[in-house]
Amino acid sequence: MKDYSRIMGSTNVYEIEAFLRDAHPDDPKRIILRPRLIKMLREYIKNAKPGDQRVKEFQEKISLLVKKGSTRISFDEMNAKIKQAQIAKFQRELAEKGTGTYTTKVYGTHSATGSESPKEQASAEDISSKGMSDEENEEFKMLMSENPVEHKNRTVKILNSLFDNDPNSAESIVMITNKSKCNMIMRIEGVGYTKYRLPIPANGDNTIVVKKGDYLFSAMVCGSQYSSQKTVQKAIMVSLGDN
Repeated sequence: MKDYSRIMGSTNVYEIEAFLRDAHPDDPKRIILRPRLIKMLREYIKNAKPGDQRVKEFQEKISLLVKKGSTRISFDEMNAKIKQAQIAKFQRELAEKGTGTYTTKVYGTHSATGSESPKEQASAEDISSKGMSDEENEEFKMLMSENPVEHKNRTVKILNSLFDNDPNSAESIVMITNKSKCNMIMRIEGVGYTKYRLPIPANGDNTIVVKKGDYLFSAMVCGSQYSSQKTVQKAIMVSLGDN
């Protein structure tokens, strides 16, 4: 057995990780050391230089430390059929916006039908906000409320990326599908200050163009923490939640 008598004073990532792996699940030291290790790993990633081989490893460690088994996740490369469907959808969306009509309730690939009564809409909003703090709910609304010009520019950028087959391109597409009944914000964190926030409505999906690289994906899905390390080198699709 390893000697963990001085573990509370340790600043060694691997030593603390070993303790958390070996210690009894009810050991009270876990309550202090687990968040400390996550903080140390995040701090390293924040200050890491491009190309640092430890970034991906540490992102994976963070993912394992915060992940809960209640959120199901599938990670598949976006195939040609999905890609073509996305192209058609965004082209249609651009054409519709060209008429001058616009509503902030249309975002990415999610839209409101407009046929619900105010009472039904309020009820649906209460359900979709479940599991989100007031602060995160306000952040979600803010991210959803882009103006028509921003929306058009973002859609054009996504279309360009979908059409771009250059393997040397510095960017790639990430599509997030939210199969849950709750709104969510996917946080995509890379090296240093490279961060993205993508709001995905309940039972909807959304797409973003990011720089290629290693990322830590995290989100709250109906109150459950999701976290996963992913390497983005080509178009990918992430599916979360289950109706």
